Amino acid sequence: MRAIRRFTVRTVLPEQLAALDELAQNLRWSWHAPTRELFASIDPDLWSDVRGDPVALLAALGSERLAALAGDEEFTGRVRAAAEDLHHYLRDPRWYQGRTTPAGGELPRAIAYFSPEFGITSVLPQYSGGLGILAGDHLKSASDMGVPIVGVGLLYGAGYFRQSLTRDAWQVETYPLLDPDGLPLAVLREDDGTPAVVSLALPGGRTLHAHVWVAAVGRVPLLLLDSNVPENDDAARKVTDRLYGGGGEHRLQQELLLGVGGVRALRAWSRLTGAPEPEVYHTNEGHAGFLGVERIRELVGAGLSVGEAHEAVRAATVFTTHTPVPAGIDRFPKELVSAYFGGDNTMTGVPTETVLALGAEDYDGGDPTVFNMAVMGLRLGGRANGVSLLHGQVSREMFEGLWPGFDSREVPITSVTNGVHSPTWVAPRLAAVEAERMGLDEITAPEASGGWLDPGKVSDAELWALRGEMRAELVAEARRRVRKSWRERGASPAELGWVDDVLSPDVLTIGFARRVPTYKRLTLMLRDTERLKALLLHPERPVQLIVAGKSHPADDSGKRLIQQLVRFADDPEVRHRIVFLPNYDIGMAQSLYPGCDVWLNNPLRPLEASGTSGMKSALNGGLNLSIEDGWWAEWYDGENGWGIPTADGVEDADRRDDLEAAALYDLVESQVAPAFYGRSADGVPSRWLEMVRHTLATLGPKVQATRMVGEYVHGLYAPAAEAGRLLAADGFAAAKDLAGWKAHVRASWPQVRVDHVESAGIGEAVRVGDRLTVRAYVSLGPLSPEDVDVQVVHGRVTEADVIDEFTAEPLALVESYEAGRHAFGGEVRLDTSGPFGYTVRIVPRHRHLASVAELGLVANA
Repeated sequence: MRAIRRFTVRTVLPEQLAALDELAQNLRWSWHAPTRELFASIDPDLWSDVRGDPVALLAALGSERLAALAGDEEFTGRVRAAAEDLHHYLRDPRWYQGRTTPAGGELPRAIAYFSPEFGITSVLPQYSGGLGILAGDHLKSASDMGVPIVGVGLLYGAGYFRQSLTRDAWQVETYPLLDPDGLPLAVLREDDGTPAVVSLALPGGRTLHAHVWVAAVGRVPLLLLDSNVPENDDAARKVTDRLYGGGGEHRLQQELLLGVGGVRALRAWSRLTGAPEPEVYHTNEGHAGFLGVERIRELVGAGLSVGEAHEAVRAATVFTTHTPVPAGIDRFPKELVSAYFGGDNTMTGVPTETVLALGAEDYDGGDPTVFNMAVMGLRLGGRANGVSLLHGQVSREMFEGLWPGFDSREVPITSVTNGVHSPTWVAPRLAAVEAERMGLDEITAPEASGGWLDPGKVSDAELWALRGEMRAELVAEARRRVRKSWRERGASPAELGWVDDVLSPDVLTIGFARRVPTYKRLTLMLRDTERLKALLLHPERPVQLIVAGKSHPADDSGKRLIQQLVRFADDPEVRHRIVFLPNYDIGMAQSLYPGCDVWLNNPLRPLEASGTSGMKSALNGGLNLSIEDGWWAEWYDGENGWGIPTADGVEDADRRDDLEAAALYDLVESQVAPAFYGRSADGVPSRWLEMVRHTLATLGPKVQATRMVGEYVHGLYAPAAEAGRLLAADGFAAAKDLAGWKAHVRASWPQVRVDHVESAGIGEAVRVGDRLTVRAYVSLGPLSPEDVDVQVVHGRVTEADVIDEFTAEPLALVESYEAGRHAFGGEVRLDTSGPFGYTVRIVPRHRHLASVAELGLVANA
């Protein structure tokens, strides 16, 4: 049989129902319950069959049903009301509109947000895990807040893989092809109706072309580049075939298309829609880092030098790292990158050596043969952040080699702790109770008062019943998925009678679902299987576990962990108390989080950058049971769950796993289960519900993505926009000045030194409040005193003779001498008791530097 050419024919709706198409095409429905309810009411069974996909629902309706709906005045009235509600959502002022920077300036007019994956809805499977879900929640919350973000990503022809299991419990991947015409997407078109095309040069005289699909994420447009277009040869068409697929060169081509092509897609979007050009470019992880190279090329073409363009680009770029270990960073052979930016592919005005220098590991311990995408992100990002307080610290230590001579605490990487989009993740029945009984201020107030803490709003009996209903819904969904999985594994219906008794709506339910790299330790719970069985089968306080997660297709070690877990769960002795649900995605997650009483997370600390699954559980009244890593290290307070003790410092990995697994078992046995089953006279677990209320009231506001996006706006986007405007004003005068100054400072720095330091004011008995007078004699070579800060660095001294929790204070110019020598002086007030130390250093100073460490130059005494 000849190959079948497959395409989608879209339904033509009657005029009275035309607004249904608009409602289906805007992904706001994925987090707006009234819109989903409208679609579900058309045909509840069909809605269930298409797994809540409005586009698929409309495509499946016959002409008779459409005619009946068009003639139903009550229904068409609901459609008009829903459309009008969407219109108000899209055009009315929201949180962002009318706000200014702290200095009274204008917030960015547009912000570009680049990410290799976006988890908006399971209908648009363009995500693999936490990075994509975070990006999706970022866009949704930005839409709700009116933040003018434009998302930029790739459209993967097969998305991420669909997971199933063999009879022997081995993960199997399939890649169902997606038809963009059957998705809530629209192709970006030129004025003549033809698709807009973005093109990149490839080695060997080839060209990579891409069309741009646009997803409407509420108010936020998401641009997705697709290389599966007629203009490409067969190899180029496969560049966007699947998420994180292929080898190193395939990945490099994807990242070139995302970064370079993404900027060109933005230019086409602005040209064709009249949308403002972004003032800030946010790189979500290093995958999109080449966007900075393309923007440098643009500015060089406008007449700037490479150095001047670099400064202008850097000022307006924000880089977020999600990686806690060097092994998690994309690194390409230097020769491969050179092939894509050298020879006939050299960007006009941007030498190959300039591009290679951006990703060079030219620091102690670096590999000179590789090109590091995170290093490029940091060199092109004027502002950078990790995704939790602990991860910010880990990132500063991991990348401190880029800023030699500075303490890791001064490395210019801050942190914005991740958050989650509550309308997406809170169960509708819980959200309805909050909306009916509480005001928005009570739900989101940073300082808990009223709301969930007030039993008058929702009684213990009501709250316990609500939690039970959500648990029962999860049990029913888990049974459906277990049956489906076993059928795919080859079991006959006659073998599956036991599935009807899998799990119980009355048993303490612990959830564990995430990607399956080894550091997340999927099988830590199996370290002592007999002890785990005792917990699962306890006669009075049983526990049940629901587990899900995908391993990367190339990660056989992760697949073996899944196989080990599934084989344990297949044991007839315990299979009614522990299940593994294949094909973890957004749809599954939305039933898992509300139904689990406890959310388990046991990564190897400190390798969890942030993690957000436990946040989603908390928003539904779940309690966290977690290693104190990522966001949990920041917000665990002893009342919102349990912190699993860690065996920090134990070098033997097996020994560490044994110790931490034992701590996990102990907590479940002695604290978690007793609290859940400890019922008061009225039959509810009072202590448990105290913790649930405390979690909802105090943790709920913190984990909101609205909080996260607000921190990005004020802490990163606004400063980046202001810096970008300053450097671009008057024909990029400030960018030219800064680039010239940096070149001068770098060339002169070998002549900068601290010659001599004198101090006075310290007697035999030094007391708090005494003052130390410091005078430093320095040589600056051709630099002027205005080019530097001479600082006294002081603080408590550790036993290792290191200044801890130091303060750096500038000394004032006292006198200048011949041959570039100067004296600086000042006083230091001794504010703390104990061992004290000080030293003097020289650092560059310029009004446009974002950080004292920006140049990585320091001269120490």
